[in-house]
Amino acid sequence: MIEYLAYVIFVTVSWMMSIYGFNFYYLFFRSLNNRSGKMLVLNGGSDGNSHDYGALDIGTRGMAPNHGYPDAPYITIQLPIYNEKYVAERLIRAVCRMDYPRDRMQIQVLDDSTDETKEICAELVEYYRAKGYRIEHVVRRSRAGYKAGALREGLKSADGEFIAIFDADFIPPPWFLKRVMPYFADERIGLVQCKWGHINEDYSTLTQAQALSLDFHFTVEQKAKSLTHLFMNFNGTAGVWRRRCIDDSGGWHVGTLVEDLDLSYRAQMRGWKCLYLDEVVVDAELPVQINAAKRQQYRWAKGSIQCAIKLLDKIILSRHLSLDTKIQAFIQLTRHIVHPLLLTQFLLLPLLLAMNYNIYPIQSAPLSPLVAYVLLGPVFYMYVMKKLWPDRWLSRIKAYFFLILFFTGISVSNTIAVFDALLGSRSEFHRTPKFGIVRKGEDWRGKDYVLPFTRTTLLEIFFAGYGIVGIFISIFNGNAVYAPLLALQTSGFIYIAALSISHSIFNKGRAGNGAGGRARGVEEEAHYHDRGMDGRRGGDRERGKKGREEGVVEVADGMRYYRFVLGGILALLMFGVLMAYIGYASSVYPLEKARGYIAVAVTSNSPATMLEYVLEVEQLIPEHGNPVWVFPTPRTDFGMMHKSIDEIKERLRIISTLPRDGEAFNTGMSDVRGQLAQIEENIREAVPYVYVSFQNVMLSAIWITVILAIFTLMKRGKARMERLEDVESERRFGSSSGN
Repeated sequence: MIEYLAYVIFVTVSWMMSIYGFNFYYLFFRSLNNRSGKMLVLNGGSDGNSHDYGALDIGTRGMAPNHGYPDAPYITIQLPIYNEKYVAERLIRAVCRMDYPRDRMQIQVLDDSTDETKEICAELVEYYRAKGYRIEHVVRRSRAGYKAGALREGLKSADGEFIAIFDADFIPPPWFLKRVMPYFADERIGLVQCKWGHINEDYSTLTQAQALSLDFHFTVEQKAKSLTHLFMNFNGTAGVWRRRCIDDSGGWHVGTLVEDLDLSYRAQMRGWKCLYLDEVVVDAELPVQINAAKRQQYRWAKGSIQCAIKLLDKIILSRHLSLDTKIQAFIQLTRHIVHPLLLTQFLLLPLLLAMNYNIYPIQSAPLSPLVAYVLLGPVFYMYVMKKLWPDRWLSRIKAYFFLILFFTGISVSNTIAVFDALLGSRSEFHRTPKFGIVRKGEDWRGKDYVLPFTRTTLLEIFFAGYGIVGIFISIFNGNAVYAPLLALQTSGFIYIAALSISHSIFNKGRAGNGAGGRARGVEEEAHYHDRGMDGRRGGDRERGKKGREEGVVEVADGMRYYRFVLGGILALLMFGVLMAYIGYASSVYPLEKARGYIAVAVTSNSPATMLEYVLEVEQLIPEHGNPVWVFPTPRTDFGMMHKSIDEIKERLRIISTLPRDGEAFNTGMSDVRGQLAQIEENIREAVPYVYVSFQNVMLSAIWITVILAIFTLMKRGKARMERLEDVESERRFGSSSGN
């Protein structure tokens, strides 16, 4: 019964995952027929009516910004920023280089920062305001509503009829507004979303995987949905909204972690159209630290499920939306449910193999999932890459391999995000740290904002160890065809866990101690001289020197702490894998080997040969005990099995004296085969309970105790570092805030 229930869940999960997978293929073929909506708009709009584009064709006039465009639309550019000292200046300078009339452009720096980013932004705003830009520094008393709250606060003083939004890690090109604004000639266009570029795609395998994932999203999904009846989403940045569309749709809501997805869906439910421009690319910085990338993915996963809970009932019950629109909206909003499904499938497959459940009734059928995975996975994606990027599709194969590892590994973190959303758990909007990393080889480890690994990493290590055991099970149970699938998924957990640890061992605390104090001191000594802004922060040089001295002491403590934790984690991993292997080799493998001998014995026609195998089986089965703790039965009692084996041995000795062509001989051999088959069935029934034997439970308890001990040490160390950081922040910024 247990095996059948596990099998039903396994098959159901597999089909559900297939639906989400096939949806990507559907959108790919649909994207090939949707030329980004550009021709649809410029050739008279989606309703076939002609529009006057002359007034908005500012990209062809060639005038300098200071000359002005009498009929250019007024635009407010919002820059939501929170503790982004490494990239804030880059963003503000890029926006101020926009080739657009200054008197028609309002820039809002929506700054919720609590560190020196606030000073950087204030000085830049003052600098550009003196040069004639309409730029303002909007600082709130609290970070209520996070990014959505900042955008909503900015709208109170925004006087543009269009709102452009750029996150801190983006670098909009000077021609951005000229290229985008003509598309708003169609009054029904409420949003124009542009493609994300990647300035540091080649920095590491991690950035390559993220870049490919985002490229798939934009070039396939966004392109397929642009200006069709299917809903597309705003990606939170590198886009322009019509102010009237924002107001008509209810404005920015703060109830989810993905305010962009929420507003764009509400706008389309109100009848507004969204356009994606594949040819307009805005470069951005990808997260280079795995802990930052996981945080970003966690926020997207949890926010999407929150939007599903909030909006799906309205979408499904709407009379104005087509069936395929509702289906696509459901799939997009619930797409992250794939992560818990993947973990469920990963957990169930080794269990089914251990129980020798006949997953496929045909002998060669186990090959079918492997063949299907290869054809519908790597082979199809290679076709997609060759179709989308014919000149560099070979170079993207490597990125695709690491994308598989990345997707598998983050499924642990994203599964937690999904359940957090389903259970209504509220969490803070944690931004994705960026370090101003552009070129390969640049170092980020000593900078502020570096994130430590979390307890999720230990879960990833658990799944890695579980996968290794699953590989052994698939091989030893004669189902080696599943080993490559388990190995690929296991590699994903190892990849993410290894990066999480290696990207954390140089961390110095939550946001600015240790190595960061030293690096910060060097930067603060010279940074403002390079900026050409008269070195307004007069105490930077002395503070930098002091920061270096304090950093030398703090970095030693931080390094010792994280090296100790790293050693504990590695010891935990080795202990878990070793105990799992020992437990399997001493408890489960002998029983599986006994079943193998029985399988050979029942095919023999010689009583002597059959007796040899029975004697081997006798040595492999424990002499006494019952692995079933609750409601044990005689079928799973090892002592009863030995009694049956003794009877079989005696019968075989008698049968060996009978003529082989006699009826008694054939009847006796048939009875013995039946007894052996019954013992084989009893062993098969007992094996699942051997996994949860008293010994294994005790070893698991020890493993969990070690985990709790490590987290106790981590919690104490983190609390100490946070206290140091609070003292440092009060010392460095207390005087400036009081002025």
